[in-house]
Amino acid sequence: MLDPVLLRTRPEVVAERLALRGYVLDVAALEALEAERKAVQVETQDLQNVRNTQSKLIGQLSASANRFAAEEDYDQANFYREKFESAKAEVSGIGDRLKANEQRLADIQQQLAALTLVVPNLADGSVPQGADEASNVEQHRWGTPRAFDFAVRDHVELGARNGWLDAETAAKLSGARFTVLRGPLARLHRALAQFMLDLHTAEHGYEETSVPLIVNAESMQGTGQLPKFEEDLFATEVNGAHRYLIPTAEVPLTNIVRDRIVDAAQLPLRMTAHSLCFRAEAGSGGRDVRGMIRQHQFEKVELVSITRPADSADEHERMTRSAEAVLERLGLPYRRMLLCTGDMGFSAAKTFDLEVWLPSQGTYREISSCSNCTDFQARRMLARWRNPDTGKPELVHTLNGSGVAVGRALIAVMENCQNADGSIDVPEVLRPYMGGITRLG
Repeated sequence: MLDPVLLRTRPEVVAERLALRGYVLDVAALEALEAERKAVQVETQDLQNVRNTQSKLIGQLSASANRFAAEEDYDQANFYREKFESAKAEVSGIGDRLKANEQRLADIQQQLAALTLVVPNLADGSVPQGADEASNVEQHRWGTPRAFDFAVRDHVELGARNGWLDAETAAKLSGARFTVLRGPLARLHRALAQFMLDLHTAEHGYEETSVPLIVNAESMQGTGQLPKFEEDLFATEVNGAHRYLIPTAEVPLTNIVRDRIVDAAQLPLRMTAHSLCFRAEAGSGGRDVRGMIRQHQFEKVELVSITRPADSADEHERMTRSAEAVLERLGLPYRRMLLCTGDMGFSAAKTFDLEVWLPSQGTYREISSCSNCTDFQARRMLARWRNPDTGKPELVHTLNGSGVAVGRALIAVMENCQNADGSIDVPEVLRPYMGGITRLG
């Protein structure tokens, strides 16, 4: 969530920056609600002042009426009693108006929250401007795509040879966009996840964390999936409890610091988790329906960092390098792309995508996305750290990245390491996880 003070005081500037992301901020609606909020608050303060003054007067009138009654000056006593009743009726009316204003303020705040919760993060100044992926900027490449002297098969053909990749049975069980993996291919998939976890924990300093796959609405709102992207989520309802299957382990990992004040000595917090992920892909428009490129259920090794604001830019580079190390150890050619303003995710201020080379498509495809969300998610979650210089709580910065998508890594290994007979060479770093197996075939 953006800083509400910034939205209130400089809405035109915010709207101009959001327009670079293709988002149109309804400045008129925002200003109208803000003007009404101010008017109701001013009226409320005025009414409270009047009520306080009248309450003192009521006490004085009551004392005067009682004093004159004790002196048997009933004319004066009745005079003050009438004044007392009139003042009481006025205060009662003020109370009703204050209650009405309190409800109106709550309604306005709810409308303001609904408006601000669907506003994306502001892009960092280093992010290139552009409407879509065509304006993304390549940062560097690693590795040289292999030159094959035979007709390249895609991962579906390679997996189907021995019945190891079975979409037909998965469709019978669950429907489209699911896959059954068997035998050595299932083991290779598991080996990839284990390798990634070991690399990130032993060499990159992330703490392995096991997280729930089902979370509540507060967690989804904290990282920005709700309310804007509800149609892309799988929801559950059991005994009246409404929860969601996670689209990425970013959600539970980041929400670990929700409603917390983290001690400065604990930062940066670096966490990694291997988890199932679930996405309805409601807006995917039927893209990549063949094979495992875009699934409703997939696995990913996620990286999350919680940092001091001054450190988040360096942490972003560090996280991206951790993801790149996975691809380099596997010997997979890739390129790093800096996403433009129009292609970034909702919560991101800056994003690097890693794209791996897929021989069957003759192009690079996304396998990791590493984003610095600055204080956008932290404000939604009320996630803070205590700054030792000021002694006061301040918002942390949150970062997340794929380290990397396991299914897409499997696809890339299968296609880049294939042989003319359809067998697949196991990358050297995975062989210890495969019981020494060097080739699937």
